[in-house]
Amino acid sequence: MAEPEVIHSWSAPRSLSTSLMYSFAQRDDIEVVDEPLYAAFLKATGVDRPYRDEVLSKMANNGDKVVKDIIYGSGSKKYRYCKHISKQRLLGLPSELMSKGKHFILIRNPLNILPSFEKVLPPSFYELGLGELLSIYSDLCQMGTPPAVIDADELQRDPETTLRGLCDDLEIPFQASMLKWEAGPIPEDGVWAPWWYKSVHESTGFSSPKKYPRTFPLSHYDLLEQSLPLYNILRSHLKHNSSLLSSTLPTPSLPVPENAKLLAWVGDDILPREMAKVSVFDSVVQGGDSVWEGLRIYKGKIFKLEEHLDRLFDSAKALAFDNVPSREEIKEAIFGTLIANGMFDNTHIRLSLTRGKKIYPNNQDCNKIMACNGFFLMNNKMLAEWKPPVYDNDGGIVLVTATTRRNSPNNLDSKIHHNNLLNNILAKIESNNANAADAIMLDKDGYVSETNATNIFMVKKGCVLTPHADYCLPGITRATVMELVVRENFSLEERRISLSEFHTADEVWTTGTMGELSPVVKIDGRVIGDGKVGPVTRTLQNAYKKLTEDSGVPIPTYQEP
Repeated sequence: MAEPEVIHSWSAPRSLSTSLMYSFAQRDDIEVVDEPLYAAFLKATGVDRPYRDEVLSKMANNGDKVVKDIIYGSGSKKYRYCKHISKQRLLGLPSELMSKGKHFILIRNPLNILPSFEKVLPPSFYELGLGELLSIYSDLCQMGTPPAVIDADELQRDPETTLRGLCDDLEIPFQASMLKWEAGPIPEDGVWAPWWYKSVHESTGFSSPKKYPRTFPLSHYDLLEQSLPLYNILRSHLKHNSSLLSSTLPTPSLPVPENAKLLAWVGDDILPREMAKVSVFDSVVQGGDSVWEGLRIYKGKIFKLEEHLDRLFDSAKALAFDNVPSREEIKEAIFGTLIANGMFDNTHIRLSLTRGKKIYPNNQDCNKIMACNGFFLMNNKMLAEWKPPVYDNDGGIVLVTATTRRNSPNNLDSKIHHNNLLNNILAKIESNNANAADAIMLDKDGYVSETNATNIFMVKKGCVLTPHADYCLPGITRATVMELVVRENFSLEERRISLSEFHTADEVWTTGTMGELSPVVKIDGRVIGDGKVGPVTRTLQNAYKKLTEDSGVPIPTYQEP
């Protein structure tokens, strides 16, 4: 008899681990062992179980011998499947337990575990074993053998796909026999089976998930809050996901791959990218009730920081936010996020200030009780990102005119820099459909206002013109460029401008923090000027570049390379 290749299944209790053991027991090339470390665990910890004495009298309880003689002992089949509960991995067990064999982790949402757990034992964070399960995952990764992770909910929803994926990970052939078994116990059941295995003994395969969950016992709410983050961390490492709710779209690639690993500020904490989240009760989620600013960093300095903060506070006041963080608090959050990420150049930050979590459906009541309790740095998903200018500022961009009109101050004043951007998004959809960089948006009378993301300028016979900031956002980059126009001795006029004037302009460019000065070479199929970057545009681009090099608020700790 030879030593079989051992497959280790690690899980928390009530995670369909017994059903999965029954599934593997149906194979013709595997022998299964039910929790071989249980007696050693009971002896070492002294924990009470209704079947404690029976387990200690019938099972080997020396951990070293269990690992050597039972887990890795000789056998008659090619494989040996060992079902383990995570908390039974004790300190002092032989290192071979983890270094040999193939390991995988079975997880289940604590929301589905806790309602039935207390039928035998009072639930606790320790008894759930999710902390140790995460430790097992981490240890195996440290050893260079990251284990496969499967979810019990996926196993119920689509057993065959999940089992095929698991078999691929374990490098063993899938057998269709794994999908069915006869009702009743199997000889390999542990002596604790009468207390835990009733539903498995009544089954003949993986049961479909219930349409509706059980009512959750609120007495376990705190335990759910403690354990759910650990489950979510493990779930993020699933290799196979057959959920009907999963998107069929491929995960979009990041324009800058370095942005995959970032730190973001949420509330009062700096968190990894995937952990930086906003509550579903937050006002920005419930109603777009938030204000924001975009800031750009050049060589260790934040450009126009004070001006952006002025507008942020004005917008918050216009929306009657209360208990707003101080200017210094916001600055420290910005500095802390940039320093933590090592971002001192070629970076864009989106700073958002929300009203906070909604408590009552009435916003006024919410203001009184909750006020503005959270500010965070983000870019779409709370990120400060490595981001060069987003447009082609050398060759120029193409614009189309959207049918979506810019908001009127009668409806929503654009001077409030708010997060409710559906008006702009609808216009952006039109530009996407036309394969253009952005879309020009008109006001209610048909005059040009701005694009969906930027302010806009034009040149005609040496004169620089830009629309009034009645319908458009009075951008900070817009104001900076207007100052540069005057400084470079060009004439400047702010007035109503019709679309045909832009069609026949000598030069056109857009302005914004993310894109800086972006030349426009075509609008609605009309070539602007000679279709190249014009001399006025180029002069102002150079002046703007010089300004960003010479001014800005220094980031503490930054040292020039």
